[in-house]
Amino acid sequence: MITAEAVINLSALRDNYDLLKHKAGGKGVIAVIKGDAYGHNALKTAKALKQADMFAVSRIEEAIELRHAGIEQPILLLEGCFCQKDLEIAAHHHLQTAIHCQEQLTDLQNASLSAPLSVWLKLDTGMHRLGVQPYELSDYVEQITATGKLAGPVGFMSHFSCADDLNASSTQKQIDLFLSQTSSFPGPKTLANSAGILFWSTSHFDFTRAGIALYGISPNENETGRQHHLRPAMTLKSRLIAVRHHKAKQPVGYGETWTAPKDTYIGVIAMGYGDGYPRNAPEGTPVSINGREVPIAGRVSMDMITVDLGPSAQDKVGDSVEFWGENIAIERVAKHVGTIPYELVIKLTKRVHKRYLDHTNPVDHINPLPHQTDLNE
Repeated sequence: MITAEAVINLSALRDNYDLLKHKAGGKGVIAVIKGDAYGHNALKTAKALKQADMFAVSRIEEAIELRHAGIEQPILLLEGCFCQKDLEIAAHHHLQTAIHCQEQLTDLQNASLSAPLSVWLKLDTGMHRLGVQPYELSDYVEQITATGKLAGPVGFMSHFSCADDLNASSTQKQIDLFLSQTSSFPGPKTLANSAGILFWSTSHFDFTRAGIALYGISPNENETGRQHHLRPAMTLKSRLIAVRHHKAKQPVGYGETWTAPKDTYIGVIAMGYGDGYPRNAPEGTPVSINGREVPIAGRVSMDMITVDLGPSAQDKVGDSVEFWGENIAIERVAKHVGTIPYELVIKLTKRVHKRYLDHTNPVDHINPLPHQTDLNE
């Protein structure tokens, strides 16, 4: 019997992509699938998103894996290449690369490429992490163009620092700066991330970059993806492996941090920090069992989580448990834990079985119907 599993709905990914493209006014949408598609599996995500205009990853090895698997859409290296050899590999595989510093420009000038390369110049508009300064932009464009190694005009990109905060004045300043610095150049431009797509329509240039929202998760910690009509792509599940009668004033788990206020039933679930569920999830963090929410009771251990099922519980060993997904928004879990949903999905370990659903039924996204395709990994 499979216990811990992440059920990933590929049709939800496609629906989310189409919705985000609509919100972006039909502009190009780059599907960001770095970090193994935020823990969803980059290859299966890329194969599911046949309509994607482009993909983006952080590291060249991620892009090479996609190319070797037959993914033909344009792929953008968000961090660029880190040496001349990487540039030569990028040209060979028809990858697109960012340039954000002098060292990368020098590598491009000195590299021997087998094919022209598409280059995106990263401008620092306020994130102050990567990117050339505004006063350097024209000089960089001139030097990049002078290499004669480009497949087209230089593209331009930047990154928001606070776009998920609707009250942050810095976002509009970043948009204005990006526009003022790049508008005179003909190359394609991209600024909006997930938050930009949802909240800042003036940041929708030639391309937008759909990251966390692609997976049905809101970039704003005070909202859920559902509030933006996004569908959760991942449902994290497991099963009850024990149901125990528990007396009032008895503790449970390591450190005896939780004590039952009254007679109840304790459910033991096959899930723990060995599966990537956060060890610091506090008592009261909700899980869903048989259509109702019950709270975590006691500490999360490596292999097991205990929950208070209540004094009238009828739950049985083998019953399904949901930690986040269709019934419990992952954004809620992240708030309880004191983290962000990005971290929850990307930290799942290889012990969690991944099951892929691909169907068009909008009602049942968890349990596959006979006509659905159930792709196991």
